[in-house]
Amino acid sequence: MKIQLKNYFAVLGILAVSISANAQQSPRKYIDPVNMDLSVKPGNDFYQYASGTWIKNNPVPAKETRWSSFNELREFNSQAVRGLVEAAAADKNAPAGSVNKRVGDFYAAAMDSLTIEKLGYTPIKADLEKIKQINSVQGMLEHTAYMRTSGIGGGMFGFGVGQDRKNVTKYLVNISQGGTTLNDRDIYLNDDPRSQKIKAAYNVYMTKLFSLVGNTEAEAKQKAETVFKIEKALAQAQMSRIEMRDQYKTYNKLTVAEFNQITPNINWKTLMPKFKVTGQDTVLVNSKSFFEKLDGMLTSVPLADWKTYLEWNVLKSSANNLSSPFVNASFAFTQAQTGQKVATPRWQRMSALTDGTIGELLGQLYVAKYFKPDAKVRMDQMIVNLRKAFEIRINGLEWMSDATKKKALEKLHAFTPKVGYTTKWQTYTGLVINRGTYFQNLRNAGVWGYNENIGRLGKPVDRTRFGMTPPTVNASYSPTMNEIVFPAGILQFPFFDPNADDAVNYGGIGAVIGHEMSHGFDDTGSQYDKDGNLKNWWTEEDRAKFNEKTKALGEQFNAYTVVDTIHVLGKLTMGENIGDLGGLNAAYTAFKMTKQGQGNEKIDGFTPDQRFFLSWAQVWRGNILPDAAAQLIKTDPHSPGPYRTIGAPVNMDAWYKAFDVQPGDKLYKKPEDRIRLW
Repeated sequence: MKIQLKNYFAVLGILAVSISANAQQSPRKYIDPVNMDLSVKPGNDFYQYASGTWIKNNPVPAKETRWSSFNELREFNSQAVRGLVEAAAADKNAPAGSVNKRVGDFYAAAMDSLTIEKLGYTPIKADLEKIKQINSVQGMLEHTAYMRTSGIGGGMFGFGVGQDRKNVTKYLVNISQGGTTLNDRDIYLNDDPRSQKIKAAYNVYMTKLFSLVGNTEAEAKQKAETVFKIEKALAQAQMSRIEMRDQYKTYNKLTVAEFNQITPNINWKTLMPKFKVTGQDTVLVNSKSFFEKLDGMLTSVPLADWKTYLEWNVLKSSANNLSSPFVNASFAFTQAQTGQKVATPRWQRMSALTDGTIGELLGQLYVAKYFKPDAKVRMDQMIVNLRKAFEIRINGLEWMSDATKKKALEKLHAFTPKVGYTTKWQTYTGLVINRGTYFQNLRNAGVWGYNENIGRLGKPVDRTRFGMTPPTVNASYSPTMNEIVFPAGILQFPFFDPNADDAVNYGGIGAVIGHEMSHGFDDTGSQYDKDGNLKNWWTEEDRAKFNEKTKALGEQFNAYTVVDTIHVLGKLTMGENIGDLGGLNAAYTAFKMTKQGQGNEKIDGFTPDQRFFLSWAQVWRGNILPDAAAQLIKTDPHSPGPYRTIGAPVNMDAWYKAFDVQPGDKLYKKPEDRIRLW
């Protein structure tokens, strides 16, 4: 029998809402054999053994591209957010300017489909008209800045403000490669069947949107060809995702004068004020070669083509927020890429949009109802324990010298943990939200967000920023902040439950805590020091040993097949794979400090160590559509769930002992071949 979502939501509510007496009489089985496939030997297929029946009983719903423990929890939080936004929208007595009023007005406007349908593409007519008036390359560049500052977005490069990676107390203008629509540059460049299929669907999508704003079929087709030609050239100029992981290659600090020399057709001194940036003599550029090639395109590509390209930027950024023909065209393109069967319901898209746009207003309502102090207390203690465990593990590393260990420990002790939600809510001062103007609300939010970002220049770096909204089911590590962040949304089963035994919590959220800590020591995070600066703190010998171990880990994951002949990309997923390996090891060390971890008492037929590893495994159980899997393997830095389930345990002696994994079992690795990193 599978976990019914209705009951699943009720039990999750232990932290937040009152539950029925009946529910209280049926305590959760945190590791439930009915979800497993006990006919499979764990040493042959630990993923199937741990989750086989759950996988069989939980196909991907029509409105999803995958279904996993993450999706179950996200579905719960989606329903929770829906209740909050609908209640806020129905509150006729909310005072002007109050959180309830602003959240309610935003969501009500987003759900007013009658008005949205009547408007058609009226909200973007003026934007398209403005582009027609452009009469020079300089005018085109200035219009790109206008689009960014007015909440439209788009353009051929990224522009914003972020920390200087080598001096993290300062904010700098960051200018980055960009300009493409497809989610990976290689799709433009490759001619394999999958890339061809996506490019064909993209052509249909562009042609459809151009047609919907009054172009003839022939004009729309020509414009689609023009856009693709420009985007393909931009893709050729871009560095690959794997190249972009090189922290030094992407750090190019230039004076504005030096940048002007690279791009003689772009005068950044006069263009930057159009982006509302003045008084800055230095910028951070992630790819000089991209801008050299873009500069050449400014003269080789006809102005009329650039104008068509800007029209496309308006269309693609607006399509999901216009009338149903535009929304349907967008979904058809999504469907072609991922295989998703039906569109996500409007309420779900709009409640997610509310969270993504004014998340720290909505977040206050979420925290008040769904997050309790006892969860934070338990999490804080677990973070303390994980830090102790990581310290023990660093001190015990045989491959690392004392000099590098000292620096690693300094970095570990400097980690800042953030749990649940921000300590300083964003007020969105100046953001106008009107119940009757959905599209304008989004534009206003785009302008507000841009101004807020640019407004950081010249100010101290704000270390109170949380980076994710409270309902988010995720966690993060920031190398420049040297902080680990756990939003309220992830602090629920199967990751965490204050009532669960330690094996379950340490195998779940404990491993997540350890994972984020390990990001500080992965192939990129390890290049940042305790203050968050991009600065080497390793001896040459230790870095060489580390690289040797990561190379072996990359080879392990390269051998895993995802769909047909498509393999996991060990280099792309390296950081996350190190996070899993280091995180699960640290969590296990912390678990062994607990009373349960030191005992051998079985619960539901499983030993403490078995429960620990099974808790880890059930976090990664899931199903995914083949098209979505093929897409993610090229773009997602995380390995697929089946390989996250086994990738770390097969390198841990404790897993072999817990499940009596022996030579001859399919997952068996000789002790000398097991990768021991953190």
